[in-house]
Amino acid sequence: MARRVYLGLREGDLDPQDVVALACELLDWFHCTDAVLEAVERNPGEVPPAEMTALARRILEDVGFDPGFDLAPERVETLRAALRVVARDLPTRGIEGEPQIEILEDWFPVGAGVRLACGERLNWGGPILPDMCDDPVMALTSLAILIQESLLEWTWQVWPVCPRHDLGAHGSEREREAVWWCAGDGGHILAPVGELARVGRRRPK
Repeated sequence: MARRVYLGLREGDLDPQDVVALACELLDWFHCTDAVLEAVERNPGEVPPAEMTALARRILEDVGFDPGFDLAPERVETLRAALRVVARDLPTRGIEGEPQIEILEDWFPVGAGVRLACGERLNWGGPILPDMCDDPVMALTSLAILIQESLLEWTWQVWPVCPRHDLGAHGSEREREAVWWCAGDGGHILAPVGELARVGRRRPK
């Protein structure tokens, strides 16, 4: 029922009776939030559409409903766009070919990992969760961290490495930008994610 309400909101054809039915189900499970009680107590025919929409959103938020990737496919597109950026850095690690986003249906909750052109699956530390993809910067940062940590686990080689400090850099968000961050000399940006090629080359150790 929560899926029906979400799709109604998403597609602009919310059925007030679905909102009431969802509220009743939640009430049966002793989930008594203000929004749930309001939906049950009011006559849906007398609630203006804008108020019903707001009420439905509050109920979904109260129960922590997440549409995942299947009901919000734009999240996958955000992740694919982020992967195209991170992929520009992979040749500096000697990795060629086009990586792909892989939806991991065998995980709970369902998440996403990366499959390299060679067939290696990268999802060390857990997959990218759907709600990480609502913000492009978070999606890019999370994907850079996942790829970096997975490659370290797979190859036991540090990457990327700051040539000035001989330290491994890490994916990080700094001032709303996804960057490779080196902790040397109090910390500095090695390069924005996707622009490692402009940094002096150094072999991974």
